[in-house]
Amino acid sequence: MATTATHSHRPDDEHFLLEDERLVHGNLSFHDITELVSHHSEKTTPLGWYFAFAAALGGLGLLGLAIAYLVWNGTGVWGNNVPVGWGWPIVNFVFWVGIGHAGTLISAILFLFRQRWRTSINRAAEAMTLFAVACALLFPTFHVGRVWVIYWTLPLPNQMAMWPQFKSPLLWDVFAVSIYGTVSLLFWYVGLLPDLGTLRDRAVKQGRVLRAKIMQFFSLGWTGSNRHWRHYEKAYLILAGLATPLVLSVHSVVSFDFAVSIVPGWHTTIFPPYFVAGAIFSGFAMVQTLMIVARWVYGLENLITKDHLEKMNVIILVTGTIVGFAYITEFFIAWYSGVVYEQYAFLNRATGPYWWAYWIMMFCNLTLPQLFWIKSFRRKIWLMFLISITTNIGMWFERFVITVTSLHRDYLPSSWDYFSPTIWDLLLFIGSFGLFFTLFLLFLRFIPMVAISEVKNVTPQADPHFYHSHGDGHGALPPATPSVAHRTAASERDNEA
Repeated sequence: MATTATHSHRPDDEHFLLEDERLVHGNLSFHDITELVSHHSEKTTPLGWYFAFAAALGGLGLLGLAIAYLVWNGTGVWGNNVPVGWGWPIVNFVFWVGIGHAGTLISAILFLFRQRWRTSINRAAEAMTLFAVACALLFPTFHVGRVWVIYWTLPLPNQMAMWPQFKSPLLWDVFAVSIYGTVSLLFWYVGLLPDLGTLRDRAVKQGRVLRAKIMQFFSLGWTGSNRHWRHYEKAYLILAGLATPLVLSVHSVVSFDFAVSIVPGWHTTIFPPYFVAGAIFSGFAMVQTLMIVARWVYGLENLITKDHLEKMNVIILVTGTIVGFAYITEFFIAWYSGVVYEQYAFLNRATGPYWWAYWIMMFCNLTLPQLFWIKSFRRKIWLMFLISITTNIGMWFERFVITVTSLHRDYLPSSWDYFSPTIWDLLLFIGSFGLFFTLFLLFLRFIPMVAISEVKNVTPQADPHFYHSHGDGHGALPPATPSVAHRTAASERDNEA
């Protein structure tokens, strides 16, 4: 009977192993995964990190300088003029909010659909969401002009009996983005608890008292008991359910900033789904950019595999095609409407003074992603890295084209003007990247960038029947080659020596 039990397995075991072995390569054990991910937040800070952090702090310093000059002198230092009252601030706001969409989509929607490949990239994507939302909130906050009375945007009783205009989508933005940021923060933090408990226990074993106390505080007393796991999974599922409609609603609300107006080029019902698809498109591209670099620097090729990147490329291809279809649909609807102002607005985009921005947008967002129809291209690291960067360039130009080309030529030629950014527009935009990368580098340094507990759940040995058919029945794995964690640690010891 013992022999029979040892060799018996479920009918779908082979499918289970074939499917999940692609998610984690290198025949890593649970211990190997813990070592590989935790090692980078516990080791001595490498010199390269200091160089990258110094560059990010330099960008953050430019942001502080640009904000100080802006508050002292007013929004007149920007390039906004009479027809283009919305210039770079709204462009950059929509750009950063869009980037923040992929994190919650990867974590919440893919979690609800039981897509197991999300486990290696969801932690970094969620962190990226929080940092992108922080960058996005900069621009409308200072675009109001008198930022010291920004609290007037909130429905608070005041002595002047002034209340926000609840019919305005600009106020809807305040609620939508703030709720989205709050739920994303809770979702990210709840997912961190098991790994923070792991880092706390490792710090205790290593004798690092201060680190252990910090991790003890933030892990909320996590013990890994059955009761804690049940509560954790329930809370994670509830937050995923709350976050899912936010992915669709937030960028729909952002699109209402344009769609509820009567400005030709904005007044269209296609904007909500079009903006949501564009947000997922640009967000996945940014995750792709960050993950390609991080997996190479941190030696995580066995956890963030080409299969993960290929699946992300498929989503980039699909959403890029949807966005391209929306571009073409806009032209068709403008022609079909018979409204000369709508027709001129779209013709002006393609052939007017900003034709170069329009065709950069079309090339980056519609043409280049079509290369991913070819499977070999979807698995070329250098190509996916290039397309991920050009995608975000193209999506920034999309927001620029929508905003500026719809405004710079009013109904009367006497109202026409050409919008050009000033040095302060540029510094504020560059500085927002400084803020983003400063926060992201701190995240990489002190927090596991891969969800350790979730990755372990998609390894073959997480199957309760695995050891019956692949081990000795007592938890022993088959002989394995030296793991990446061991090779990485050995390499670093050699370098230090």
